[in-house]
Amino acid sequence: MDSDEDVYMVESDSDDGYPEDEILSFEDLESEMKASISEIQDVIEGSTDICRLLLQKYKWNKDFMLDRFYESPDTLAFLIDANIVPKQSAVFSKGDVECQICCMDGDLSGLACNHLACDDCWKAYLTEKIKEKQSEIECMTSNCKLLMKDEQVKKYLADSAAIASFRKILVNSYVKVNSSLRWCPAENCEKAVKVHQPSESRLLICSCGTRFCFTCGNEGHEPIDCCYLKLWLKRCMDDSETFNWINANTKDCPKCSAPIEKNGGCNYMRCENTRCRYEFCWMCFGSWKNEGAHSCNTFKEKKTENSSRDKSRVSLERYLFYYNRYAGHRKSLELEEKLKERVELKMNEMQKQSMTWVEVQFLPKAVEVLSECRHTLMFTYAFAFYLKKNNSSIIFEENQKDLEQSTEQLSGFLERDLDNEDLVTLKVKVQDKYRYVEQRRKALLDHCAEGKEQNVWVFNE
Repeated sequence: MDSDEDVYMVESDSDDGYPEDEILSFEDLESEMKASISEIQDVIEGSTDICRLLLQKYKWNKDFMLDRFYESPDTLAFLIDANIVPKQSAVFSKGDVECQICCMDGDLSGLACNHLACDDCWKAYLTEKIKEKQSEIECMTSNCKLLMKDEQVKKYLADSAAIASFRKILVNSYVKVNSSLRWCPAENCEKAVKVHQPSESRLLICSCGTRFCFTCGNEGHEPIDCCYLKLWLKRCMDDSETFNWINANTKDCPKCSAPIEKNGGCNYMRCENTRCRYEFCWMCFGSWKNEGAHSCNTFKEKKTENSSRDKSRVSLERYLFYYNRYAGHRKSLELEEKLKERVELKMNEMQKQSMTWVEVQFLPKAVEVLSECRHTLMFTYAFAFYLKKNNSSIIFEENQKDLEQSTEQLSGFLERDLDNEDLVTLKVKVQDKYRYVEQRRKALLDHCAEGKEQNVWVFNE
């Protein structure tokens, strides 16, 4: 490890005595690999390359590998079984100078199996294997399973870019089989998170700011479990064309039928028809002024006949109800990215007037809370799609409704009131609202977690 400065500790609320999780750079991971190799070198009495290949074969489980080593009759038999030492070598006469691959004369070389080829053919073969991201590269000759040592691979490549790619492949293979490691899914991040309770499914935040689930690698998806999220995402992918056909990006005003386009994150809509000016909810079309007139989060099942066609229609309508709200919050998340620029400008303006830099930090905090709540609400609809009705699910829907309404109010403050309120009033309104929203989000997630612990949730497969 080059420097301890490359290791970040993941914040944790756990008080159970486990060490904090770590965020490791590429160099940190490579150092961990080398440390694992060193631990078995004294036992195996083999080179670094041999020990790396052995650990790779046994998925970097040192204990399991050593158990198989001690069960083997001797070291040679163990290495032959692992395809690191050949069972027997090919025999060539001294006059053999023709490459068996390209049939050109020249200097030949090869592995311990004595299968020979020219350097150009080895390089071409290895370049192709690196493109395939192979961490265990066998001899080029058909039916020969002998593994190439890392130093042999690097010698034939003789190219710094190709060697760097091979190093990445080795580190990636180490991370992929390690139950306590997972790559950050952000593009070009190249960091991994190491957890000290691998069986625990939870949200992690990389030093680059990316939030993801350790168990499945998807973005943080509380309160839905990984298995149901997988089912949900597959269904969304399978039914996406149906949804696109039924639900376009524009909707008609429920009062005057004028076309309305959503261009902001807030679900508050106002018809621009000067004769109408109807204010309504984008999700359910209910009157915005009368909160009791619209209920966005509860699916009301219609009575149908018993025909399979009617049942299929209800099933589709039910799916579209939850998908519409799931997709709506995702769209709002994307649209609310523009808020960050407006908030930055507003912060500069407020500092020019009377406030300090510290005093205006309530605005980026509010945007952060809004984003967290959108994420949570988005996945509550995937959770609710599979949830069977019972007393606990009714409480869940009430918590969901309360969070959704307060989130929309916070979104409205940030999108509409930034330029319309005096500074003191704006600060009080935004702070009060984002604190309340944080409390409601915590109450909803706590209720979901308690329901899971007490086994009160019943799900439709």
